[in-house]
Amino acid sequence: MNELLGRFLFFRCVSSTQRLPRANEKHVLLQVSLGLIPFFLLIGGASLAAQSPVIFSLWDESNMLGVAEDLPELAGVEFHVIKKWDKPNDGYTFLHGVGLAWHRGKLYASFGHNKGAENTVTEEAQYRVSDDGGKTWGPLQVIDAGEEENLAVSHGVFLSHDGKLWAFQGAYSGFMKNIHTRAYSLNEETGQWTKHGVVIENGFWPMNQPVQMDDGNWIMAGGALGAYSSDKVFPAAIAISHGDDLTQWDFIRIQTADGIDRMWGESSLIVDGPNIINIARYGGAAVALVAKSGDYGRTWTASEISDLPMATSKPAAGMLSSGQRYLVCTTARDNGGKRSPLTIAVTRPGETQFSQVFVIRRRKHDGPGESAESLSLSYPCGIEHEGKLYVGYSNNGGRKGNLNSAELAVIPIASLAIERP
Repeated sequence: MNELLGRFLFFRCVSSTQRLPRANEKHVLLQVSLGLIPFFLLIGGASLAAQSPVIFSLWDESNMLGVAEDLPELAGVEFHVIKKWDKPNDGYTFLHGVGLAWHRGKLYASFGHNKGAENTVTEEAQYRVSDDGGKTWGPLQVIDAGEEENLAVSHGVFLSHDGKLWAFQGAYSGFMKNIHTRAYSLNEETGQWTKHGVVIENGFWPMNQPVQMDDGNWIMAGGALGAYSSDKVFPAAIAISHGDDLTQWDFIRIQTADGIDRMWGESSLIVDGPNIINIARYGGAAVALVAKSGDYGRTWTASEISDLPMATSKPAAGMLSSGQRYLVCTTARDNGGKRSPLTIAVTRPGETQFSQVFVIRRRKHDGPGESAESLSLSYPCGIEHEGKLYVGYSNNGGRKGNLNSAELAVIPIASLAIERP
């Protein structure tokens, strides 16, 4: 890593602000503060711009992003528990990656589940079904337990389309080898899942549900992943269907900008006609990476550093019926890589820059779900239904690693409205 980029990332980690303006050809202006005294560091931009990523603006600079403690909390949010972590009784250690879908009036929730360690061959794709909007849930059921030799099937995403429920699950061999995506469709008569086999290769692991584009194809966000390493680049990736044939997908890897040398490319999408934004997890700092496409996802700019703080965790993003864009993760000034509070950033209707961040829930919580002085609320997914945004997420209850409960927040879309200045 060159010296200037190293200084850049250093200041990103130690400063008490993570709000950076857009870089340009002339200079990069970084607001840095040590203790309570802010100062400005002006770096000659000719060499930096040539050697490191340009900063992409996701945040409306006319609004100051607050620290976590000062962010407003959403009103009217309902909380429910999809699956409580309960190893002493059920033997399951690992749970992660909630996926949601409304299908024929029922709410489906899936996740990766393992009685062994995370990312090992005993992982299974499981799900539960709710008849009352997430308040109560039926028994654990299996999409695929990886019956083939040395096969693990883990968390993925749902899609309800034309009366059929589809599941797209990340899968691998042994310990995170040969990562790929498998497709399944639910047989309504038997209650069993039809296996359609491997539909996307090249390390693709789906991270957010498919979104239908105006050209008739579906686009699905994910990452081109391998055995996890904190010092390698695993880029964001997307897959595009062949129309409504959900067993045929084109894999597209999103390149990374110069200077991005650590990345775990779990990503999400905001689709607006042919114009699509990919927001991905970074590994070098607690900030969102962004790439954009203007041709329905066929070609992309490289993933580059944005000006929006975001925990080093999987994001969930999309477009609401209100015309607002949203991003669920942990976004707050000076919060580093902490995976709490769980937040949602939103734009005003029709705008492209986020201008308000709300807290969905904090560590300490009086309602359903686990609370602790220190915990992770992470790996969200989001789906809109009848005026509400349903957000599934993992809660580790203060335990180390991904020893998670699966939980649900139900947010009235009306509560996300932003008053114009």
